[in-house]
Amino acid sequence: MKTWWKEAVGYQIYPRTFYDANGDGIGDLKGITLKLDYLKALGVDLLWIGPFFKSPMDDNGYDVSDYYAVDPIFGTLDDARELIQEAHQRGLRIILDLVLNHTSDEHPWFIEARRNQESEEHSYYIWKKGRINAQGQRIPPTNWSSFFSDSAWCYNEATDEYYMKIFSEKMPDLNWAEPKLRERMMEVARFWLDEGVDGFRVDAVAHLAKDLRFEDSTMPLDAQGNAPDWSKFSNLPALFDYLDELKDKVLRHYDIVTVGEVGGGASPQMALNYADAQTGAFNMVFTFDHCWANGISAGTVSFPEQVKTDVIALKKTFAAWYEGLHERAWLPVYWLNHDHPRVVSQYGDPVHYHKPSAKMLCNTLYLMYGTPFMYNGEEIGMTNVDYTELSDFQDVWVKNLYEGVKDQYPLAVLMEHFRRTSRDNARTPMQWSAAPNAGFSTQTPVSKVNGNYRTINVEAQDRDPNSILNHYRAVLKLRKSAEYKPVFIEGEFALLDEDHPDVFAYRRDNSEKTIFVVSNFTGKDTEYTIPARHVRCLLSSYPDSHPQPPTLILRPFESVVLDVLD
Repeated sequence: MKTWWKEAVGYQIYPRTFYDANGDGIGDLKGITLKLDYLKALGVDLLWIGPFFKSPMDDNGYDVSDYYAVDPIFGTLDDARELIQEAHQRGLRIILDLVLNHTSDEHPWFIEARRNQESEEHSYYIWKKGRINAQGQRIPPTNWSSFFSDSAWCYNEATDEYYMKIFSEKMPDLNWAEPKLRERMMEVARFWLDEGVDGFRVDAVAHLAKDLRFEDSTMPLDAQGNAPDWSKFSNLPALFDYLDELKDKVLRHYDIVTVGEVGGGASPQMALNYADAQTGAFNMVFTFDHCWANGISAGTVSFPEQVKTDVIALKKTFAAWYEGLHERAWLPVYWLNHDHPRVVSQYGDPVHYHKPSAKMLCNTLYLMYGTPFMYNGEEIGMTNVDYTELSDFQDVWVKNLYEGVKDQYPLAVLMEHFRRTSRDNARTPMQWSAAPNAGFSTQTPVSKVNGNYRTINVEAQDRDPNSILNHYRAVLKLRKSAEYKPVFIEGEFALLDEDHPDVFAYRRDNSEKTIFVVSNFTGKDTEYTIPARHVRCLLSSYPDSHPQPPTLILRPFESVVLDVLD
């Protein structure tokens, strides 16, 4: 099979808030089609489009009620076919989210399953009887927590059973131990591949296999009385048998790219089980180790003084994945997806150094080894939300956490935490212009627009030669240029001075070239010495950089890309 995906640059689109073509306040497939020329000009060539299947939208489309239909808010199946065709005409490939772990509770399978214990569909889900505690109360089968900070079980009165749901109660987990269920899900994959999509990003794939002993966890309980023990349903051995079957029966028969999402504490060694070039089911896997390297996490309430980027940990995380995989598997690299804070708010400084810090983050990531993926809006430096009311947030995780801790913290503290960590940060409407609603829609958008759209938007940055947008274009042009593509695609990667607390520097080299990428991750001037005396500066996060090696004086968030000449 070809490995075209090694040279690709990916771009994730969250369809609900990308662009609204029909003026109802919700992004749609026609809206994506209308922006294909923009994406082509940006320099990306692989579009990862979030779920647009029919859904009640309890979790923004990841709760699927019909895998074979487009939800009416996004358009029609013909709109999807037009998008695929128009993208291919421009040399753009498309991958879709394949949601294998769960369905919506409004999927016909689950409607029948929860009604009739004797039905085949009942076997498609995971059911257990409840327990009775010392007080005579019915309690869930185990003490496992869901990822949404409540129990991993939900009671179904009609059958007097609990069903497992590691996300929302409206997203019951599928029972991959059931062969008939596996065949039904493989039929879904074949359908979309036959429609012409170029692969899948496989959602929450680490969780398909569960610990079928269903024993309580011995981990400490959280504030809600549940044990956040992801080992009960993450990266378990049976999972890889399921994926081998999926590869053998479906994936290997198409020229596609597959990217698994394997959070849950996966190590590089564990990732090889998914993406080893010889034996893995997928071409690469997304991991989350680098996404929270600043002293905060989504599930634990944090305070501003705790937030500081751990540059050493960040560097070592990227290096560990490279060292663990590069000789046996390919890597994707990215800063964020639809579940994470905006990267310029996470690791940059959007208040004092918006442009240089956003450009610095671009240099640092997009010249690494692996297939890079950017998230829509990243290329203009979109920031975390500025919401002032709890009601502004739509993220079900925010609502669940708030209910669990509202008596422990003032609302102001929780709001600050949610503005730093909520998944809504990545899901605000794409900021196309300074027009009302950020040029996203002629109507009030489904999600509240970030108030800074008047100054941070595509239209303004397209005109500014020194903008973040034009810097992204320049970086991708350099990455794909005939002169530099060999070193950026296949060249070696090595950290420079990995224990430096402020500077993220690395080397890319092959037999022809050596490139240094040197990035100051702080808001202060920083002195840094490189092992070279003669260089050519290819790119910088400032328009007036003139590095004079070997000792560089890096301004706040200054990043330089240097072609070593000696």
